[in-house]
Amino acid sequence: MFAYIKGTVTEIGTDEIIVETGGIGFSVFTSSQDSARLTKNQQATIYTHLNVREDDMSLFGFLTKEERSVFRMLINISGVGPKSALSILSCLSVDELRMAVLSDDYKAIAKANGIGPKTAQRLVIELRDKFHLEDVLGEYDEASPATSAPEDIVSETAMALSSLGYSNVEALRAIKKVPDSESMTVEQLLKAALKHIICLLYTSPSPRDGLLSRMPSSA
Repeated sequence: MFAYIKGTVTEIGTDEIIVETGGIGFSVFTSSQDSARLTKNQQATIYTHLNVREDDMSLFGFLTKEERSVFRMLINISGVGPKSALSILSCLSVDELRMAVLSDDYKAIAKANGIGPKTAQRLVIELRDKFHLEDVLGEYDEASPATSAPEDIVSETAMALSSLGYSNVEALRAIKKVPDSESMTVEQLLKAALKHIICLLYTSPSPRDGLLSRMPSSA
């Protein structure tokens, strides 16, 4: 019914925004990651999904068509409703979710509010054939900066981080934050990714993924 809404973002909450267009303010549920990318009075295009129930009609909005597509995959899984799907996309980006599924890292998905281990495991099983590694290491939208390192370097670096106790999702997240990595070796990219993780620890007193407990000892 609604493909997208284009207008002015007049209010921003943790999981809901108001988009005004044509004199009408639309209440749109969004992931916390998308809400954080928006600013008040910004002109934005929000790709929407209309959820209809007997007693309610709700709009769910996304900054990219890809995110909306993944949201629709999620709500087609038994036990995952729209709010739970949005919770997953608040906890993990689309690329992080792909990596979690492809690496059977259901624990990363279970960190989302309202998602238990059994639901996360079912999600991994049902989405495994729908996601591909090249989608994770390939092109990213502008809102999600990607590393420019070759895929084989990225893969080896991710394996090295995994051997240090980090999950594949945590490894990919750190590698993606490394700028100007096109000419780096595995060792250089590994050091840069670890530096990013350390910086994250000291700037985030309560890191969501519990990275601090797995930092390698310097002893």
